[in-house]
Amino acid sequence: MKRPSAAPLRIATRKSQLALWQAGHVAGLLRRAHAGLEVELVPMVTQGDRIQDRSLAAIGGKGLFIKELEVALQEERADIAVHSMKDLPGDLPESLTIAAVLERADARDALLTGSAGRLDDLPRGAHVGTSSLRRQAQLLAARPDLAIEGLRGNVDTRLRRLDSGDMDAIVLACAGLIRLGLESRISARLDPKIFLPAVAQGIIGIECRRADSRTLRLVTVLESQDTRIAMDAERAFAHRLGGSCQSPIAAHARLEGQSLLLDGLVAEPDGSRLIRDTASGSIDDPAALGRLLADRILAAGAGPLLERLRAG
Repeated sequence: MKRPSAAPLRIATRKSQLALWQAGHVAGLLRRAHAGLEVELVPMVTQGDRIQDRSLAAIGGKGLFIKELEVALQEERADIAVHSMKDLPGDLPESLTIAAVLERADARDALLTGSAGRLDDLPRGAHVGTSSLRRQAQLLAARPDLAIEGLRGNVDTRLRRLDSGDMDAIVLACAGLIRLGLESRISARLDPKIFLPAVAQGIIGIECRRADSRTLRLVTVLESQDTRIAMDAERAFAHRLGGSCQSPIAAHARLEGQSLLLDGLVAEPDGSRLIRDTASGSIDDPAALGRLLADRILAAGAGPLLERLRAG
């Protein structure tokens, strides 16, 4: 059923502090772009929010934060969903599309410590918290002596575990900390040249129904073309590898003039092996560059590694 042109635009969002900030940010941008547009938030609790006592890898990955939002779109209880694109699986339901992506924020990972300034400054055997196999692998590759601790929950919960002395350091995304006004908590930004971020980290995406022409018209004005190019390369890389958002896969694309440079990595979770490569190509077909780099990394031995992890 076609909704009236003056109807409020409804945004499906998780109830976490960061998700609500992102949804509110998109709502503000839409109101500024379209005078008189009413925008409503539709907060939801997802399966990923409900299960906090197990790792993401054990319960099915970050897609569990997305499903309820997509069902709300498909059942027309919401018009758009706002996502951290690093949480979004490679395959979307056929009826849905990413209508716009905002300009990318800082894509790097952040090290937060009680006292040490850099990763190299942490004491031998330091306890470092992360829920990501990608971060775990790169931490252990750089510092095999570290003790990696599982870390789930919202940003406040994770910070409390650091502040209580339960951990010596934790790793979070720079973008989320900056959006929540917590940039001062960052002890060090981890250089992508040595510590690759998650695919599409720092990117906010807006999902809607393909057939909803009114919503598509309202949302596409927020599109950042440069961000889309980088994201398409990174997501194509991960998709070719068959990786989920919880796999030890990393990628980072950057534009230099009319060229696109893409770094990619597949890692053993224990950090004993990092398969990393770089490729460059035209900005005209970023997905092709992502597939090319994935094929090179598969040829270097990533296939059996990923198969073993999927089977395990």
